[in-house]
Amino acid sequence: MIDLKLLQKDFEGLSTKLMRKGVSEDILNELKEKNETLKTTKVAFEDLQAIRNAMSKEFGVYKREGKDINELKAKIEANNVKVDTALELQREAQVILESLAMSVPNMPDDAVPDGKDEDDNIELRKILVPKEFTFKAKEHWELAEQNGWIDFERGAKLSGSRFSVSYDMGAKLERALIAFMLDFNGKRGYHEVSVPHMVNRTALEGTGQLPKFENDLYKIEGQDMFMIPTAEVPLTNLFQNEIVPYEQLPIKMTGYTSCYRKEAGAAGRDTRGMIRQHQFHKVELVCITKSETSDTIFNEMIECASDILTALELPHRLIQLCTGDLGFSAAKTVDIEVWLPGQDQYREISSISNTRDFQARRAKIRYKDKETKKNTFVNTLNGSSLAVGRTLVAIMENNQNEDGSIDIPEVLKPYLNM
Repeated sequence: MIDLKLLQKDFEGLSTKLMRKGVSEDILNELKEKNETLKTTKVAFEDLQAIRNAMSKEFGVYKREGKDINELKAKIEANNVKVDTALELQREAQVILESLAMSVPNMPDDAVPDGKDEDDNIELRKILVPKEFTFKAKEHWELAEQNGWIDFERGAKLSGSRFSVSYDMGAKLERALIAFMLDFNGKRGYHEVSVPHMVNRTALEGTGQLPKFENDLYKIEGQDMFMIPTAEVPLTNLFQNEIVPYEQLPIKMTGYTSCYRKEAGAAGRDTRGMIRQHQFHKVELVCITKSETSDTIFNEMIECASDILTALELPHRLIQLCTGDLGFSAAKTVDIEVWLPGQDQYREISSISNTRDFQARRAKIRYKDKETKKNTFVNTLNGSSLAVGRTLVAIMENNQNEDGSIDIPEVLKPYLNM
């Protein structure tokens, strides 16, 4: 959640930053209005509190001096009713403002380039050169069906469109990739964590999926529980409503989960194959740290995900997202796109984001600053390392032979007992 103190301190500066993210003037004006209402109710409550304190002192004087207290007592009781009413109005105003603020995205970092959509993103650099084929490269679904690795028809029979079933080497490669990625991340200092695949509403509010994106989530009928869209949600919320010991920071975690997304906004896009499915495997990186180290860790996370692709000998590039393409919670994001020769284009395989203290405010994750001794919000960062299905797609398309067979990356052979 945005820092509501900025509404009072620098509304114009806050508005300028949020408008770069596409927040409308109507929403900003409503924020200002609700904040003014809260200030008014606070002043009214504090004034009545001051009156109550003054009358309480006067009441004590009356009793000591033996004066008649009945009239003053009646005034105190009447004022107490007003105090209670004013407090309730203040609480209501606070709830209304916070409810509105929960639907407002994070402010982008000043260094994030302005832009409308993905067409305005900036390529930072390419890693590895795509191989030139002497034949027309096939797309992954052709290769998957030819080799008997993935069955899309039976997946649809079981669960509908955008589901698949993996067999034999396809299933083994998914398992090998998960183990390889977790081991790779572990060597970079990330502690492996296994988390639930279902979370409550509070957890999803903490990381910013709720309330805005409820229609994209799978909800458990009869319970206020949801299937996770990413391991970012449970990993970050492990520390929800906690004060993390200073000595534990940074906390670097990696975890494998299945992820579940309705892909409601992706109608007609990537309808074939494994690029955009309702259920998919992913290895995630999450870090909880102090603000002064979050930029360094952000770069380390990008390097970690990129190095996995390099180890798999998969060409890829780093993309700086513009303001119009940033996610709801992100202050800045770098996407990693892998080269797919069958599609003759780069496709996103990882997204590394620094949310600054945006998620921490929502989830109430703090630490005690050593110098100021004050409870301070942490910075949270997250990133795919990597989307397993898309990595399998990239392996198939980049390692295919003219006869349709697929070479296995050397680093995965130990995981396959090859």
